[in-house]
Amino acid sequence: MSLGATAAAGAGEKPLVSIVAPAYNEAAILEANLGRLCAYLATLEDRYRWELIVVDDGSTDGTGELARAFAASRDRVRVHQHLINYGLGQALCSGFSRCRGEAIVVIDLDLTYAPEHIEKLLERLYRTRAAVVLASPYMEGGRTSQVPFLRKQLSRWGNRFLALTARGVNPSGNVSTLTGMVRAYDARFIRSLNLKAMGMEINTEIIYKASILGARIEEVPAHLDWSGLAGQPGRTSSKRIRRGILFALFAGFIIRPFVFFIVPAGVLLVASLYPLFWIVYHVTTAYRVVAPTQPQLDFAISEAVAQAFALSPHAFIVGGIMLVLAVQLFSLGILALQVKQYFEELFHFGTRVYAHSRELERLMNAPGASLPPDATRTGSE
Repeated sequence: MSLGATAAAGAGEKPLVSIVAPAYNEAAILEANLGRLCAYLATLEDRYRWELIVVDDGSTDGTGELARAFAASRDRVRVHQHLINYGLGQALCSGFSRCRGEAIVVIDLDLTYAPEHIEKLLERLYRTRAAVVLASPYMEGGRTSQVPFLRKQLSRWGNRFLALTARGVNPSGNVSTLTGMVRAYDARFIRSLNLKAMGMEINTEIIYKASILGARIEEVPAHLDWSGLAGQPGRTSSKRIRRGILFALFAGFIIRPFVFFIVPAGVLLVASLYPLFWIVYHVTTAYRVVAPTQPQLDFAISEAVAQAFALSPHAFIVGGIMLVLAVQLFSLGILALQVKQYFEELFHFGTRVYAHSRELERLMNAPGASLPPDATRTGSE
């Protein structure tokens, strides 16, 4: 059932919301944070039914065993375990595929975003009929607490860079936090995307693919609070910081690949103007002196160029190299733009076919259901 179906249902059965919590080596905080999360979800039961899916992504510290023990006495909590660590992307995909709710909320088990964000995300999701709602500490009204300076600046400027490259891709307006994991989704929409990312780049992949389909993307102000992470090293390690920088650059390239060619091409072209103007000026000046003594035009021009080159060979070499690179980068930018447009067309078409096949599969597997007469026809017929 989609969010629109819920609206049509009116005062009918309360909507079912699925909470997905990926976990990797969270044994130290798992039981306490799951307890806190379930206690909060219980306060929403006057408006929502809920289920909690914990995805243990190949933990080696007993996280899976603790999660199963926690779920054993709670029928609304389910655990799915990966035998090895596949990465955040696959953990989320596993969670999405096991959700039964019409809305899905992803929460970080370290609860750096407090459980109270769930209600804000769901309220915006249902009120706006958005496909995706992001929890954003970097939009107006959002804030951070006790996040290490380097980590905070990396995240803030990384998201600003991504927001700049993604400007205009969201039909609902620009977004300020593209990398955050804490979000709410229309379940039917998120399962139609056929996601491929293995790691944390899945968060940007979702935004990118949602924008291709013209989906509505919303944000709510959020509070990112690291005050409860004392004694948990590794989150500010240089390895994670380097990976974050590379991820931001890669994600920006995926969203706007041609910018990475067009912008350097423009810079090189502008930089090449000075030596090129210098060359033109001195060749012209030398030609005026040489022309009366050289009856043939080509000889006069060659002599003028030779005199200008003798004055400053570096102007010819540097200016020429920058001009050639600018032209090549500009050409690559045009090719990247064409490839991006082709990909978006194919993705849009493939998503419609995929969603259509999933709907047919659902209709065929429904007990006592029969296919409508035009069920096998495509949307273009």
